[in-house]
Amino acid sequence: MLKKNQEIELHIDGMSTMGSGVGHYDGLAVFVNNTAVGDTVLCHIIKAKKNYAIGKLVRVISPSEDRTEPDCPVSLRCGGCCYRHVSYDAELRYKEQKVVDAFTRIGHLNVELEPILGSEEQIAYRNKAQYPVADFPGKGPQFGFYATSSHRIVPCMDCRLQPPGFAQVLKIIREWMVRYNISSYDERTHTGLIRHIYLRQGHYSKELMVCLVVNGRNVPQTYPLIRTLRDEVPNFCTFLLNYNTEKTNVILGKEQEVLFGEGFIRDRLLNCTFRVSPQSFYQVNTAQAEVLYRKAAELAGLQPDDILLDLYCGTGTIGLTMADKVKKLYGVEIVPEAIADARRNAAENGITNAEFFCGDSAMASEQLLHDGVSPDVILVDPPRKGLSPDLIRTISEWDPKRVVYVSCDPATLARDCGERSSTYQRRGEIANEYNHIKRQSASQWKH
Repeated sequence: MLKKNQEIELHIDGMSTMGSGVGHYDGLAVFVNNTAVGDTVLCHIIKAKKNYAIGKLVRVISPSEDRTEPDCPVSLRCGGCCYRHVSYDAELRYKEQKVVDAFTRIGHLNVELEPILGSEEQIAYRNKAQYPVADFPGKGPQFGFYATSSHRIVPCMDCRLQPPGFAQVLKIIREWMVRYNISSYDERTHTGLIRHIYLRQGHYSKELMVCLVVNGRNVPQTYPLIRTLRDEVPNFCTFLLNYNTEKTNVILGKEQEVLFGEGFIRDRLLNCTFRVSPQSFYQVNTAQAEVLYRKAAELAGLQPDDILLDLYCGTGTIGLTMADKVKKLYGVEIVPEAIADARRNAAENGITNAEFFCGDSAMASEQLLHDGVSPDVILVDPPRKGLSPDLIRTISEWDPKRVVYVSCDPATLARDCGERSSTYQRRGEIANEYNHIKRQSASQWKH
């Protein structure tokens, strides 16, 4: 059995769902970050359990063909990118295998998957960044990202995934904090003012939002900061304070104040324009979201007389981009602010055949079913926890022509697909039994 602080030579033969390399030592799975399939490495055991162990990479003895030199100086310490040390082709293979494993091991389904659709851009593609803030002794306020499985901040002002202009905004905010002695938040003592810096930028519009998440109500000298941003950042258009005084890991608080601009930015996605506020769910890779939404529309096979039901619709992004292809669009979302945004987005895009309801997707679906709404196509885009069994049953009762499932977690996607497959199998067994009873009854009646 492996022991903590032991150093071992390990061949990496797989990849975990979280992006760690996996090797086996006397049959025991050992997980090591920053490794690639095909690597032979020396690793230091930092955790040893009965069924698995976790190792820390010491050095690569024999590199994998997948391995490449990281293009970011902090990628091996920052927890933001787990595949920066391998080629993009290798990353896509790893992710394809993750989906295959989920369907076979969790969903118990034998499905033929289409090839993954990779992104044309691998740098500067994100439209959102959230930087935790902390004071470093002798260095003052620092912004960056948390190291893997920790709340230790790795300073990074120029992330390769963010738009280049974000670094300039961070520099301006840091100089403002130093000049006016604005304190950084310390989560251990729950003291200090600036918790996070939250930036959003429209992919096409280039409109930039700056939001400071603060531990308190009194933020001094905000207007000199706003004035500098206006003078030095041409695409800056709105500034907000988000108030979060809770002892929590949740980034955004429930209240916010707009100090400059409209409190949101606008951006275009396919054929629609959307408002994006700090709380809005909006895919962080806009160009790849368009690829995703086009594929979802293709799989939906929408017809002019179809009724489309968009569950977990958020601010309506997916459904509204398909509204011109159907007779009627219904959207359901539990967050009231998101429903308000969805209705506003429909109005601003001149879409008149959309109706949005605020409520739990499972309960709202049951009500729609009770009211006689019969969707031809159902689109679901749930959070990571996936669909509830009640919603799966309701969808099965509707028996639509097609169900399109947009997922952010292959594990819950596979689980739900397996559950729906079982539901249809049970329905088939019940139908066969019912037909058998009918045949028996008819035969008895005849005699």
